[in-house]
Amino acid sequence: MTGSNAKKRAYHHGNLAEALVKAGLDILTEGDLSKFTLRECARRAGVSHAAPKNHFASLDELKSEIAARGFEQMVRELAAGADAAPSQSPDDRLIAMGKAYVRFATGNSAAYLMMFRDGSSFDRTARYREAGEAAWSQLEAGVAAVLGPGRADVEECAAHAFALVHGFASLIIEGGLPPGVEIDSAIAASLASLPRALRGLGSA
Repeated sequence: MTGSNAKKRAYHHGNLAEALVKAGLDILTEGDLSKFTLRECARRAGVSHAAPKNHFASLDELKSEIAARGFEQMVRELAAGADAAPSQSPDDRLIAMGKAYVRFATGNSAAYLMMFRDGSSFDRTARYREAGEAAWSQLEAGVAAVLGPGRADVEECAAHAFALVHGFASLIIEGGLPPGVEIDSAIAASLASLPRALRGLGSA
């Protein structure tokens, strides 16, 4: 099968949306956002510049799809991390989720930056909003389990936990930590004290 026929067959079988998402992630990974256009994504996917309109009406929709998929993958990876925690206590599950968050962010930095840093640069679709809300609900549930019943500050404590892991992830991706810092040890130490710190916020 020739290259041209292979591209046509892939498109016929409905793979174009996947190819466009991959092209967008490749461009993000390369770091040249001036190339992040539907035309360039179409070129890399091997289709005409008009073909993406069959799946994404605009570049905003493609960006929103990439970010939504990122949230969905993150939810899966955090759930798997929590399920693999050693004792399955709420504390251990939240700590494992925190470690999984940083692993996800640093292992998928292009999608991660689209999810958070670049999230205000495009129109957010309903799918994006639902995926982001599911991720936040997952964090709130983990924090609520650590806090126990009767706490009215779950959302504030979840924001505290988010700030910790998001801060670590962003600093690692951007190379903002001092060169002498042992990253894994610093993350482990911070997360180990997180559940106790969250419980103590209510008495502050």
